[in-house]
Amino acid sequence: MAGLALYLLSTVFICYVTFNLRQHLITPAVWSSLFWITILFTAVNAIAKSFIGERKGLHVYLYSIASPAAIVLSKMLYNLTLCLLLSFSGFLFFWLFLGNPVADLLLFCLVVFLTSMGFAFSLTLLSGIAAKADNSYVLMAVLSFPVILSVLLMAIRVTKNCIDDLDRSVSYHEILVLAAINLLVAAVSYLLFPYIWRS
Repeated sequence: MAGLALYLLSTVFICYVTFNLRQHLITPAVWSSLFWITILFTAVNAIAKSFIGERKGLHVYLYSIASPAAIVLSKMLYNLTLCLLLSFSGFLFFWLFLGNPVADLLLFCLVVFLTSMGFAFSLTLLSGIAAKADNSYVLMAVLSFPVILSVLLMAIRVTKNCIDDLDRSVSYHEILVLAAINLLVAAVSYLLFPYIWRS
């Protein structure tokens, strides 16, 4: 956990040093993009170890004491908690180093929650799939790109709306899509993970 915090703080500090001399370059779109890309890479580093970092003997032990559905749900909840902690810590670091341009904090917190859920649920399932392959880290990077990209783009768009203080109704479509993606990924994980687990 300390390594993730150091990684997150270092990334934010690099952004601060890069943009410190050129404050006019930090537009709402740039701030939003930097924030979510930082959170994404931190989340990938954290959640990739859900199944990939475990020893094979541990898989056998877990299979003997719990059902695959219980295991994947517990991993998803743990990764959601970790993602939320990383996201709000990242926002605090961005606030300290690059300022806080977000006008609608309530909607932004909802977006952080839904996006963290999307990252956690998607990456947990993909980590379980990739753990069965030889080049697991490479496979996870390839598999996660199309799933995470849609979540990331919607999060950036809604965050920019929060910064511009637009009416909340403008962001309802993206919020509903994020919630639908999260429900779909959770359902797919619950249904498919037992087959991945036994393979």
